Amino acid sequence: MDNDKTRDNVKEYRIMKEAIIKELDENISTTRSLSKNLLDTIVITSRTIIDCYRNGGKVILIGNGGSAADAQHIAAELVGRFKLERDSLPAVSLTTNTSIITALANDYGYETIFSHQLESFANDKDILIAITTSGNSPNILNAVKSAKLKNIKVVGMTGKTGGKLKDIVDISIRVPSDNTPRIQEAHITIGHIICGIVENELTQKI
Repeated sequence: MDNDKTRDNVKEYRIMKEAIIKELDENISTTRSLSKNLLDTIVITSRTIIDCYRNGGKVILIGNGGSAADAQHIAAELVGRFKLERDSLPAVSLTTNTSIITALANDYGYETIFSHQLESFANDKDILIAITTSGNSPNILNAVKSAKLKNIKVVGMTGKTGGKLKDIVDISIRVPSDNTPRIQEAHITIGHIICGIVENELTQKI
């Protein structure tokens, strides 16, 4: 009986390790693909954000679920610091004010929660970073349309296909994967890279 339980535990342990290795290998493969497919796009995005800040604009970020967490994370890196001590850089995630979000969702529908906020304070000096793994979230698409009406440049961070978002943004960062967890992991990696480039360029220059 004890031998059977030991064998089951060993088998379970082996299966878990194999699952972990598989996940890590997929992560590594996706991350490596970024240098093959997105180098120019990441450079262009970084330059666009740098120009935005030098022109007195701010970075606005939106996303749902895990992408909302990424939006907040990137905003925090810019407002606080990434690696260097420096002046704060203006950035805001539109996912954080629950009173605004729930009021808009209740009164007008969830698909309006970002577009209404953009209408209230965004201007043509700003840049919008829209994060969605599918590229098809209605509230993201509506926000981008609102941003374009205000001549705001838009960066879309999506997965492999880009969804509907790829056709309406100025810069499309499409992670070459269909796996949502891998896309999200790549998004925050890209966000960190961009924060580092922007910070290095603007330190003591803004």
